[in-house]
Amino acid sequence: QTMLGVARATANFNDLEVVADYTKRLEGNFLKEIDSGYPRGHDTEQLRMCVKGLKGVVESFTQASGRSMEQLISTLLPQVRQIVGDAVGQDGGGTSATASNFLGSPVLAGGATIAPTVLNYELDDESFEMSQISEGFVVRMCSRLDELIDPLRVHLVPKLSDDLLVGILGGMAKRMEASIRKSKFTPLGAISLDSDVRYIMNFAKDRIDSPQLKSNVTLCKICPPLARLNQIALLMNVDDLEDVLDLISVSKRKGVWDLKLDEAKTLLSLRVDFEGEKVNDLLQMDDE
Repeated sequence: QTMLGVARATANFNDLEVVADYTKRLEGNFLKEIDSGYPRGHDTEQLRMCVKGLKGVVESFTQASGRSMEQLISTLLPQVRQIVGDAVGQDGGGTSATASNFLGSPVLAGGATIAPTVLNYELDDESFEMSQISEGFVVRMCSRLDELIDPLRVHLVPKLSDDLLVGILGGMAKRMEASIRKSKFTPLGAISLDSDVRYIMNFAKDRIDSPQLKSNVTLCKICPPLARLNQIALLMNVDDLEDVLDLISVSKRKGVWDLKLDEAKTLLSLRVDFEGEKVNDLLQMDDE
């Protein structure tokens, strides 16, 4: 009964998209008929202008479809934030975080109570090795996102399915960035962050229907919060502070950098091996 209700609800979203596409094709077919079957003249041109008026109808349907998807995404975002909060350990940033609500009780191993892996990038050699062989919070987080949106996506037309996925990933990325800002980073932790962001990008590309969106560049272009996560991962993985300005400069020239210098300073200050004073001294320049 529930799945039937979901199917009916998503059909309403699909209707707007389908009628917009049909009207667009109808306009194109009418114009072809006019070009091939009507003589040139004032009356024909008037008819052509009338048919071109369908473009406004298409735009109105497209805008209505977009507003409907925005409302759906807004309705789901509180659940997305809860999923991310549970996965990262609510406040994030360290092993003191509690177990995720959706994972149940902590696992017992060797007589000790071990909390599930949460967001923690302050890793030494041993904890980094453990993170490589254990299921990280990102895997669980993405699995929960699948559970949330798959029942909707399976009934949506491909474009709306992609729109929903991108909107949900944007909400997830914003919440994850907020948790990252509360964490501390070792160099190994920065590598772990890069691995987590790559996992999220692959997760997105595996589920996107449109072939044109199945690349990091296009995904980051249509989902700025994901772009910011990628930039944060790049920034946190610099080997030396002297490399930061080159990274920012080159990325800006390519048009793939959104982080302001104040944000960069705040993030680099999270690296436990970088002195805060040196970070501030290095980035004494204005955003262009």
